[in-house]
Amino acid sequence: MSDPLWSLLLGVLLIAMVLTGSLLARILLSSAMVYLVIGYAMGPAWLGLIAPDPRSNPDLLGRIAEMALLISLFTVGLRMEVPLLDRRWILSLRLAFVSMTITVGLIAAAGVWGLGLSLGGAVLLGGILAPTDPVLASGVKTERGTNPDGLRFSLAGEGALNDGTAFPFVLLGLGLLGLHALGAYGWHWWAIDVLWATVGGLGIGALLSAAIGKLLVHLRTRHGQATGLDEFVSLGIVAVTYGVAQLCHASGFLAVFAAGLALQRVKEHPQAGATSLGTVPPFHRHAYGASHHASATMTHAVRGFNAQLEKLAELTMVLLVGAMLPYMTPWRDLWWFIPLLFMVIRPAAVFAGTLGRSAGLPQRAMIGWFGIRGIGSVFYLLFAIRHGVNGPLAQKLVTLTLVCVAVSILVHGASMRPLMRWYMRPLGDDAGT
Repeated sequence: MSDPLWSLLLGVLLIAMVLTGSLLARILLSSAMVYLVIGYAMGPAWLGLIAPDPRSNPDLLGRIAEMALLISLFTVGLRMEVPLLDRRWILSLRLAFVSMTITVGLIAAAGVWGLGLSLGGAVLLGGILAPTDPVLASGVKTERGTNPDGLRFSLAGEGALNDGTAFPFVLLGLGLLGLHALGAYGWHWWAIDVLWATVGGLGIGALLSAAIGKLLVHLRTRHGQATGLDEFVSLGIVAVTYGVAQLCHASGFLAVFAAGLALQRVKEHPQAGATSLGTVPPFHRHAYGASHHASATMTHAVRGFNAQLEKLAELTMVLLVGAMLPYMTPWRDLWWFIPLLFMVIRPAAVFAGTLGRSAGLPQRAMIGWFGIRGIGSVFYLLFAIRHGVNGPLAQKLVTLTLVCVAVSILVHGASMRPLMRWYMRPLGDDAGT
């Protein structure tokens, strides 16, 4: 297809999604469901406009998924304003670490005994399918502020954290397949891939982002320098924190999430005579020296820019997932494995991981159902192929991952609004607090 036609198609798609956004909400469709169908139509199954074969083009597709995931993690971090020592974080941490580990183990067991995979292939499958998605859950995204709904906050925190905590299991699976060094008795995996990757990633992201944010605020409020271009601040912090973390063999995903958390917590002592941000006219909000909090101005601009980038990332990745669906192969085991994952493994892992918590049954049931799969799973699939997984195992992983993500987009997307309306009723809301 010629460049002008590509331009026309893309423009029509973007404008149509803006115009039909409210209509989709009324008919219980999510934007991701529509993107998936359009992507399928654009792929080799119908129009043949794009042919994103995950086994032939893992590098390009992997980079696209990587960028989309980084944008989403930074954006989630910017939205989560609950104090870091608040006990509401405990549930997200237990979901991201305890429930994640249980999920990987259960998927691996199903992979070995049900799908006929080797131990390495089954663990790798668990690492690919275990992380939940912070982007596609648009109907349950956490609200800004220090008192968000517990369900939304827990799902957002889990989705952001477990994209990083799943990485060690992906590396463990590759190691068991002989494609990654685990070290004698697994010491390298435990010390570097698990402990250092987690602690180092969170620390590097938080420290770098806080330092950059404070430097910018100081220059803007005290010297009138480095003003404007907040969009570059956003992209720059994501790139710097991810790059440094990767160079230090720490988790780049956790670093970027921590960077978002740290940036929106940067504060400064306002100068004498400065006015509150709320009293400054909107068209003067970038006059940093005149506002009560230059940090609030910067965070507001960065958050708005990243929210738009996140929508573009969702559009791009879901279109690609739809176009990749023809590359899966029919497999009868899909009929029992996909329901097992969503209706047994995920709920069981959530209930086991939250034992002892005061969360009510409705909240646990909702968290157990909304284990939405998406960009993280696609990225780890492509990562595995890029690092040497091939042959029948690669094809099985492609089929399982793409079907899992597509079913999640359709089923969770259709059920999201009715279930959230039910949950947010007075009785459901009380049960979830």
